Amino acid sequence: MTPIAEGSAGRRWVRLVVAGAAWVSLATAWVVYQRRSGLGPVDTAQELVDAARGNWWAIVAYVVISLLRPLVLFPATIVAVAAGLLFGPFVGVAVAAVSANASALIAHTVGRSFSRPEQADQVTSRLGAWAARLRSNGFEAVLLMRLLFLPYDLVSYACGLLRVRRGEFLAANAIGTLPGTVAFVLIGASITRLDEGFGGIDPVTLAVSVVLVVASITASRVIKRRQRLAVVALSDVHVAVRPPHRVPRTRP
Repeated sequence: MTPIAEGSAGRRWVRLVVAGAAWVSLATAWVVYQRRSGLGPVDTAQELVDAARGNWWAIVAYVVISLLRPLVLFPATIVAVAAGLLFGPFVGVAVAAVSANASALIAHTVGRSFSRPEQADQVTSRLGAWAARLRSNGFEAVLLMRLLFLPYDLVSYACGLLRVRRGEFLAANAIGTLPGTVAFVLIGASITRLDEGFGGIDPVTLAVSVVLVVASITASRVIKRRQRLAVVALSDVHVAVRPPHRVPRTRP
């Protein structure tokens, strides 16, 4: 290894150690806070809502919390509901959508920082067809997973580890998370407190949210069916263009 390559590898390991230490410290602080306060994610979110409500810095605080959220695996759905509770349906959707995409980018970047191209190839070979499809057709694969409401941060970290192209990931994430973001923000806008549950939710808002979730899942099924048809079509083309097998002639 050349001195330049050794220096580059050394700097990379330093960045990884610093990032890992910061990550572990943040996660540890979160666990300690939960144990000392005795509050779960919903109660913690309600405390933050009570502190921020009516203050000019509420949006800034919300965005900062959203950026830190994937590092401690705080539920993304609770944060989206809190946006509706804090900012109402219209501003809430805008703030929650921007923050959700920013937090996904954070998780993707963290996952990518712990993976090199050759390591991503090894992971792809181990996980098989799913990982290969995710890397070769990142946009549709990420879009499908978002529309299916698969675990938000797990998907982001996995896409980073497999080195899914950042542009494809962000575009699919922005489109795929929008129905769920709107649904959860509308739920938050129609209740008074997170820790009181959804008993007082407006029936119309609930109906709209259910429709959005169903539409999201239906769209994911359409995309999945389209992918299967594309695979079948490609296999048919391969069979059609393959030259016929010739049997060698034997000399008498």
